[in-house]
Amino acid sequence: MIYEFKLPDIGEGVVEGEVVRWLVKEGDALRLDQPMVEIMTDKATVEIPAPRAGKVGKRMFAEGQLCPVGKVLITIEVEAGAEGSASAAPAKAAPGTAHALTPAAAPTHAPAGAGRGMTVNRTQPLSPAERARALGPVLATPATRKLARDLGVDIRALFGTGASGRITSDDVRRATAGVGTAARGPALVAIARGPGDVAVPFRGVRRKIAENMSRSKHSAAHFLYVEEVDCTDLVALRDKVNAKATGKKISFLPFIVKATAYALRKFPQLNAALDEAAGEIVQRKHVHMGLATSTDNGLIVPVVRDADALSVAQIATEIDRLAEVTRANKAAREDLTGSTFTITSLGQLGGVLAAPIINHPEVAILGVHKISKRPAVRDGAIVVRDLMNLSISVDHRVVDGYDAARFVAAIKEGLEAPKGLWQEAV
Repeated sequence: MIYEFKLPDIGEGVVEGEVVRWLVKEGDALRLDQPMVEIMTDKATVEIPAPRAGKVGKRMFAEGQLCPVGKVLITIEVEAGAEGSASAAPAKAAPGTAHALTPAAAPTHAPAGAGRGMTVNRTQPLSPAERARALGPVLATPATRKLARDLGVDIRALFGTGASGRITSDDVRRATAGVGTAARGPALVAIARGPGDVAVPFRGVRRKIAENMSRSKHSAAHFLYVEEVDCTDLVALRDKVNAKATGKKISFLPFIVKATAYALRKFPQLNAALDEAAGEIVQRKHVHMGLATSTDNGLIVPVVRDADALSVAQIATEIDRLAEVTRANKAAREDLTGSTFTITSLGQLGGVLAAPIINHPEVAILGVHKISKRPAVRDGAIVVRDLMNLSISVDHRVVDGYDAARFVAAIKEGLEAPKGLWQEAV
């Protein structure tokens, strides 16, 4: 008998998942609960186990393709009368298997049928039909699709500004008005290849990063504000704390997270999201701090939940835990979703200045740059101090420049007088 396994609902609001890596081949023997495939959604990467024992029939989607929820993902040949007939409902993804950044061997070309490969010699833009095959299913409601048909708009050529890249009615109307070209995706053009060039599939984490960054730049009205912070007292306090520590040393990041969490409580407009569909600014009740982290497999944003309610030491412990489960590919979905504000830092590689892209749908992101000894004027004299720059990118649709400056000033105040951040006696 042939059992058709359909992609289950693996998260609230998830309508499709990308096949990142197949763990079984057609014709393979399959054990019950054997990992079959890694699926990436906009929430996390999920390893889906086999709901039945048998033999792998047909893999319906290639690596890199998008499979809508409810569509047949794989068929399994099972013995007649085996537990769970072919008409049984598909199993849910095993709980606790959501994880970040599952390493996958990347082939040098897209598999046959992936729909994303391009011929080397092609130089003309893709047609709408070819573009649709390359990008996969278009997310849009029936009403939006009807509006596009009525207005003569090729919905496949638009860049969606709605949730998860969904095409909205406003996207369609902007296309007909000849404005809002940022909402319209550029034609796909093949890139000429030369001898020795290496083609790496554009999928998985890297494609999700591209989608999120593009959505943010095309929707939010970014502006940048920069401030210098004197971290001399912070450096001294951290050295004193670590001198007494018996375990792992504390970095500067937990102090920065705590100072930012305090500031967000004073300025809730920065701890918010813009709900364009409802015409409302949603100020978040909780402060869930996302920490943009660069890894070998791409950028992820683990989340310190309720950061404003934690001490610096507790924040440090949670950051260490998130780093550990992420490296081990054991991060739960809650560890990687739900941030209300994001901090991006490269530590000693933090450079002098950057204009980070806002983590959609948040309204601001804080860039933390390296602390270094630089000359400063104090009481009319030039002295050496430990200085650091903070840069913040803000959505001007929601936050005014004056409020952003006051917010950063509050962070600066906390870091320059850091004993108030450290609740334990030192």
